[in-house]
Amino acid sequence: MNNVLQWFSLKNVKGVGNHLFKKLIDQFQSPENIFNASVEELARISGISHSVAKAIHQKKITDHEKREFESASEKGIRIVTMADESYPPLLLHIPDPPPFLYVLGNLEKSAVHLAIVGSRNATRYGITTAKQLSRELVHHGISIVSGMARGIDTAAHDGAIEANGHTIAVLGSGIDIIYPPENRSLFQKIRETGAVISEFPLCTNPEPYHFPLRNRIISGMSVGTIVVEAAMKSGSLITAKLAAEQGREVFAVPGSIHSFKSAGTHNLLKQGAKLVETAADVLEEIQPFLHYHELSGASPVVQIKKKHTMLDSEESIVFKALEPYPVHFDDIVRSTGIEPGKLAGILLKLELEGMVTQSPGKHFSSCEE
Repeated sequence: MNNVLQWFSLKNVKGVGNHLFKKLIDQFQSPENIFNASVEELARISGISHSVAKAIHQKKITDHEKREFESASEKGIRIVTMADESYPPLLLHIPDPPPFLYVLGNLEKSAVHLAIVGSRNATRYGITTAKQLSRELVHHGISIVSGMARGIDTAAHDGAIEANGHTIAVLGSGIDIIYPPENRSLFQKIRETGAVISEFPLCTNPEPYHFPLRNRIISGMSVGTIVVEAAMKSGSLITAKLAAEQGREVFAVPGSIHSFKSAGTHNLLKQGAKLVETAADVLEEIQPFLHYHELSGASPVVQIKKKHTMLDSEESIVFKALEPYPVHFDDIVRSTGIEPGKLAGILLKLELEGMVTQSPGKHFSSCEE
């Protein structure tokens, strides 16, 4: 209890924002060490004034901080700090990570996280696409991160849940405030099968300025962000911009050239975002992360299921054209005579069945012995 209260207490020192909090932890390792440091030692940290150093040195745990901790405990909410193993590892690498997160559910630290975001007022095309991508990606052990907003976010979470995968909702409110209210059932499902997280104190309402802050967590904990549908002034573009600034992959799903709801995604593509038609386009780019987890044994990110599935004639032709050594997509087109669009679909199906694996550069190999 005292350990968590010290994290609360340091966060509440006036002048200590997330950026400075991280600097202090990097230097002193824990809030306890920070509070035990002298004013002179604290003032040596770049960006900290003498007055802030003095305020830290004099800070005491308040009754309000004790009540916050007690209320969280009563509601079954965990406080996961930057020092905890379950804190999302990639989030530690952004300039201003939240010092701690309020968590309901299981964060699954070992999973590879991928964000799917988009318009709140989505079209049927956008909803269907987001849900399908989410379903396909969780089959590869990927955890889907989104913001539990209406539209694309909801579809992304739904797709992961329907495929028995893991999904994380990052809220722009206190974790005990469900927004939008119609997503109460979804909130409970995510809590039971994945995790709901927030950096905001309990009982914090969903104010407009909270959502850009929330978005940096969505992109910051993910290896990449997929924007499914977004107008030119969509909040999803903020998430994509943050992802690019954080050195993460940015993906965009094309839509109709006649729909203003796809203008933002098309602009991302013009700026160099990776075009996404299927989950295979995403997996190709994040393969190094998946490969790392396979080698490290950190997570069963891609479990090869060597099933002898009943294949139709074209699927059988494609599978027989593959070898244990990777073959380029264009070579498979030439050897099978199957149209590229159709071939991509067949390869994806075989990949989801655990019979085919894809390597960087659109190379495919068989998984069967």
